[in-house]
Amino acid sequence: MHKRAEKSTADLVAASPLRPHFAVAQGIAALFTPFVEVAVHDLASDSVACVVNPFSPRKVGDPSDLKGSRFADDVDVLGPYEKINFDGRLIKSISIVLRDAALLPIGLMCINADVTEFDAVRRMLHGFLGAAESTDSAIALFKEDWHERINRFIAAWTAEQATTIARLDRTGRRALIEALFVNGGFEGKRAPEYVAAILGISRATIYGELARLRTGA
Repeated sequence: MHKRAEKSTADLVAASPLRPHFAVAQGIAALFTPFVEVAVHDLASDSVACVVNPFSPRKVGDPSDLKGSRFADDVDVLGPYEKINFDGRLIKSISIVLRDAALLPIGLMCINADVTEFDAVRRMLHGFLGAAESTDSAIALFKEDWHERINRFIAAWTAEQATTIARLDRTGRRALIEALFVNGGFEGKRAPEYVAAILGISRATIYGELARLRTGA
């Protein structure tokens, strides 16, 4: 079963019309590893076509949640803008619109840089030198992205509990799953699978917990 899953992913990559862009994604990620993740989104299928050096459990074939996005003819670069990873790390991102021969948008290449450590240095220098804060607004490109909502919720929840994902025991994981459930964190089509990957547990465990919560057991 595991081999079939790998073949399926390989087939998705091989058949993607965005494949010529994958080498660019790989090159950027290789140059800036371990600080940069690059993801290529297929707008036609609204799914992840390629992801290199991933920071989160997102993988090829997962939903991109970009349906309804519109890109102006004269705009090819979006950002930079900020996002929060599921573990609370600060991500600075930029997105490049990929177009076909007719200049129609067919994909989106997102370059995500983990700037957590650099931001800590910036804040230290700001405190010491009184450097001005940037007032630029982040671009809300992924306003419908349930991955981002889950990431922000988990980061906030673990901070409130003064803990981390890695330190959660069974009781802590159940509490987090319940908090996500109560706050609509499992509304995304593959949200249970995504949360399971974050917590390092099986999908069966997640679905079992959700069944328990729905029945009030």
